[in-house]
Amino acid sequence: MKNLFERYKSLCSINVLAALLVGICVFVFWGYAYPHALSYREQYQLFLWTGDYFVDEMKTAGGLAQYLGEFLVQFFIYPWLGALILGIVFALITYLVGKLLDKKQWVLALTIPALLLWHMGDENVMMSYPVAIIIALLSYLAMRKVNVLVDILVYPVMYWLIGPMVWLYALLRINKDKMCFIGLIYLLALQLGSSVLILKQWPMVNVMLGMWYYRYEDVYCVLQIVIPAVIVVIAKLHGLLTFDKKYILQSATVLLLVFFAIQNGYDKEKYELIKQDYLIRNQRWNEIISNAEKYTVETPFWCESVNLALAMTRQLSQRQFAFYQSGPDALMMGMVRDMTSNLPTMEAFYRLGMTNECLRYAFDLQESIPLGKKSGRLTMRIAECCIVSGRYAVAKKHLGLLKKSLFYKTWAENTEKFVGNESLINSHPVYGKMRRNKFANNFLFYHPELAKVFYQLFMSNTDNKMALEYMLGQVLLEGDAQTFFNLVGAVNQFGGYSGMPYAYQDAINCIQAQGHAPGSRYGEYAGRMKREIRESMEMNNKESAH
Repeated sequence: MKNLFERYKSLCSINVLAALLVGICVFVFWGYAYPHALSYREQYQLFLWTGDYFVDEMKTAGGLAQYLGEFLVQFFIYPWLGALILGIVFALITYLVGKLLDKKQWVLALTIPALLLWHMGDENVMMSYPVAIIIALLSYLAMRKVNVLVDILVYPVMYWLIGPMVWLYALLRINKDKMCFIGLIYLLALQLGSSVLILKQWPMVNVMLGMWYYRYEDVYCVLQIVIPAVIVVIAKLHGLLTFDKKYILQSATVLLLVFFAIQNGYDKEKYELIKQDYLIRNQRWNEIISNAEKYTVETPFWCESVNLALAMTRQLSQRQFAFYQSGPDALMMGMVRDMTSNLPTMEAFYRLGMTNECLRYAFDLQESIPLGKKSGRLTMRIAECCIVSGRYAVAKKHLGLLKKSLFYKTWAENTEKFVGNESLINSHPVYGKMRRNKFANNFLFYHPELAKVFYQLFMSNTDNKMALEYMLGQVLLEGDAQTFFNLVGAVNQFGGYSGMPYAYQDAINCIQAQGHAPGSRYGEYAGRMKREIRESMEMNNKESAH
């Protein structure tokens, strides 16, 4: 066995083996455990294969890293392919860091992917970050035997290509030559000069720490600085470390970092919501319901997603209150100015046939994406809504954008044939149904009166069973017993059920018993709402008293 290992070791260095091990682990981790996280990253960009897009990316420091990062993320539309790419990225970083070390300290190279896993657990860390690390390490390994005076030209070029990660290259280049320290001052002056003269529209903190490494411009994670700092430390000090041949201390350090990466880099509730959105995007309604039976996240986003899945499988009238309901916003949330919160709301509007509202939410979600990015998923939805509502010029504009991408091009070309073709739209199983389900007349509405809106939608087309369920579900969420009794007759007339659905029976029994109905799921919801309202009023009274 020992001879076999020695023979294999001679064919493949221990550094390559470590990189392969990391790559495989990362592929399994993201590909099988969290494919939805990869889809989440892809849906908030639209990579265009045009010269204008490249030039626009290169206008700011770090543009090449950002361009290459987005190039890679476009493949995340297929999560298995995204997991493979991440595995290669992590493996390459492991290998490059290993090249900085002696063979006896190769385990130290594993600290970097462990820290990077921790950092990339934040879904807002951009792929430009690991790409910039790779470019910085490759540049150092290529230039480490070249005179440091060359860095006078290298620093400004690298800063514009990968951003502040050029400091990783610069610090790795430090040796006993005093010109290295002068070079650091020169690099600092370059950044300050860029901030004042070229990138003056950006806050100085962005110019100094990076504009494209994190999705939100005003947020900086400690690990963003720690990871390159650790690379420099282990590269410069590894020769002073005299761990024994068993690498016990090194291995323990790596395992500890992996533990903290999983514990602190993974927010279960956040990733559960990301998973729900991924399943909605792929119309896997039964999986949403199955997951909801196992784990509850007490947020309106979770409720909307589960209720939409129940409605799409004709179970909302039976099982709505078998799941947690956050309140009157459990079916449709009001507008929230961010890129994520209203995704299930937008999808519910789309399925109900409320085309104009779906379009408005899709536009607002798209414009809320930081760094001025577009979304392939949202652009598709905007184009569809414009086709259904007859806004053909706007539809062609968005389809034209999608035709310049790699993975949305075919869909855009196939969808373009619907533009202006009324008979084709009306015969389409989705677009035609949306047209039949839309309001008879357009009007503005007040979100707290959502039950009335669903009533108008249902009366526009009484075959819209989803509108019927949303109408009665919203009335029950609002606790409007009188309106519920006035409308419940429509269930027998238009619902197409063999009998009164369980959720409505339960609500009738609870209301007739004036809330004293042990075991009633609707009664539990109504009681919780009363407690929350009472607690809120008491809190307001205390604040007023103070």
